[in-house]
Amino acid sequence: MKVAITGASGLVGSALSPSLSEAGHDVVRLVRRAPSAAGEIPWDPERGVDGDALEGVDAVVHLAGENLAAGRWSQQRKARIRDSRVGPTRILAETLARMKRAPKVFVSASAVGYYGHRGDEWLTEDAPPADDFLGRLVRDWEAAAAPAADAGIRVVHPRMGMVLSPAGGALGKMLLPFRMGLGGVLGDGGQYMSWIAIDDVVGAICHSLIHEGVKGPVNVVAPSPVTNTEFTKTLGRVLRRPTFAPAPPFALRLVFGEMADATILASIRARPVRLVTAGYRFRFPELEPALRHVLGRAGP
Repeated sequence: MKVAITGASGLVGSALSPSLSEAGHDVVRLVRRAPSAAGEIPWDPERGVDGDALEGVDAVVHLAGENLAAGRWSQQRKARIRDSRVGPTRILAETLARMKRAPKVFVSASAVGYYGHRGDEWLTEDAPPADDFLGRLVRDWEAAAAPAADAGIRVVHPRMGMVLSPAGGALGKMLLPFRMGLGGVLGDGGQYMSWIAIDDVVGAICHSLIHEGVKGPVNVVAPSPVTNTEFTKTLGRVLRRPTFAPAPPFALRLVFGEMADATILASIRARPVRLVTAGYRFRFPELEPALRHVLGRAGP
């Protein structure tokens, strides 16, 4: 396949691109700067991309968007987060819909933040969105891809959980304090964390590209979510470091504001029903082997 990717230099994109290339696919990177290498096409999130430049592309994977956890959510920052997702997704979907030879599939990134804080409830793709900033954002972000779906393009929304990779994301930020022995339970530790190894994120997206039965929202999470207490103890065991430095809810809210309740303290226990139904087999369904793999740590 010929696959175009936005956000190819991000956490997921930088793992997906070489994986697709190694599998024999032709990867085209949509870049915001002037193209400097073969296989690069310029695009502006606010103005879109030249549809003619995408002619011949079989699939588009849209991963671009401002980092949700880069700082406190001021009103201005929330506007930037929203503007980096909803508008660009709609413009890209409209462009694909107008093409003479449209791609067969449009994989447009999404997030399990859609569900919001739900305690110990098991969440499938049919669960309703939360009525908070993230819930409304993800709802509108997914809806922005409608022009592509209306044009007959198969649209997939991988609702990603916490991606385990030392290269960035939540785990990347945790590693330094944990390695210094300053890691600990966040909040009361009872909130569920829907995680997934970077290898399975790539695997799930590749599976979505080639399996025509995969459509609509898809929970891209491992089948075994854990509580924050379980995650903390497991990461400490893998790193062989103590985990005695808890961060109470009030401290997290003081530092992160609204983002603390929507991300760090929210309990999201998602289940990858559609992935499993579509025949995807996880490389790392359990947390400890996943952490040992991504961190290069042998077993005890």
